[in-house]
Amino acid sequence: MNPFTERYKEMGEEIEFIKLRKAIRVNTKKISPEKLQERLEKKHIEMERIPFVKNGFWVKAKFNLVSTPEYLLGLFYFQEAAAQIPVEVLNPKNLTLDCCAAPGGKTTQIAEYAPVIAVESNRERFVALENNIERLGLRNCIAYLMDLREVDKRFSSILLDAPCSGNYMLEDHWMQKNSLKRINERAEKQKELIAHALSLLEKDGIIVYSTCSIEPEENEFVIQFALDHFPVKVEKINCIGDPGLTKIFGKKLDPSIAHCRRLWPHKTKTIGFFIARLKKC
Repeated sequence: MNPFTERYKEMGEEIEFIKLRKAIRVNTKKISPEKLQERLEKKHIEMERIPFVKNGFWVKAKFNLVSTPEYLLGLFYFQEAAAQIPVEVLNPKNLTLDCCAAPGGKTTQIAEYAPVIAVESNRERFVALENNIERLGLRNCIAYLMDLREVDKRFSSILLDAPCSGNYMLEDHWMQKNSLKRINERAEKQKELIAHALSLLEKDGIIVYSTCSIEPEENEFVIQFALDHFPVKVEKINCIGDPGLTKIFGKKLDPSIAHCRRLWPHKTKTIGFFIARLKKC
């Protein structure tokens, strides 16, 4: 049996592979969800509101939606259902830093609520970020090709959707291609990122940390690291998913980590996610 399957059993989960539904997020800077639904349904595109996010739809069509005028006009963005949750948990109202921003799904979502500074260190991914900001017609975004660790401005609102190892829903043969060594290497990078992000966060500011990994080393253990080294507390969040793990692999974690949310693919019928909201004290 695959070692990852054994790990998930230790977490109390019998995983299963599911077929994900294609999802979009409405660009409410340009159109309301109701009007976009009306336009796309006239093109015989099946639309179903995603019940756990504000402006998302599951869509089904016999043709590629990229060819529609609505896509080209920037009226919507392809974004998996669970990936739409972190920004809603952040609920930005002031200038927000998006730490690892490409390809821009969450950057452009933040821009519907507040101005955003987006940083991305990978040049190819940065091009995608710029293109998506332009296509959606957002004028309250500034994107920088730079490493997060070069940023020195302070913010009251930060999103860190950290680069991660992903999960078995994202890539064929993911379990065979990955190892605990790789997971731990990713986790060390994530700790570096959250440490710098927290150094940029103002007192009483909010940071949301998220990944599409379901490995505790990249999630709950990173939050424990933040609690151990910074004056922060984990805030309760209201979204789908199970509580964060507080006892796993023989380790006891801070009880407040239960306030985080862990979205198992087989339970939520999504790609899978981990989300935490921290407040700096």
